[in-house]
Amino acid sequence: MDIKNNILYWSLMVLILSFGAFLIVFGEKDDSPGAQMIGLVMIVTIIITAIKRIKKNSKQNK
Repeated sequence: MDIKNNILYWSLMVLILSFGAFLIVFGEKDDSPGAQMIGLVMIVTIIITAIKRIKKNSKQNK
């Protein structure tokens, strides 16, 4: 994978994490548990995806 795709991938990950955190905070202010749950699911999904990708890359480098 070239550097351009790698930068794009991690930039999107950070953007989605930020949006998930925004949904959690906004859902708290607006008192909407649905927004908080969507934000939490987004954050957990991105973290799991990042861990899987890091493990995959470390196996390929060996």
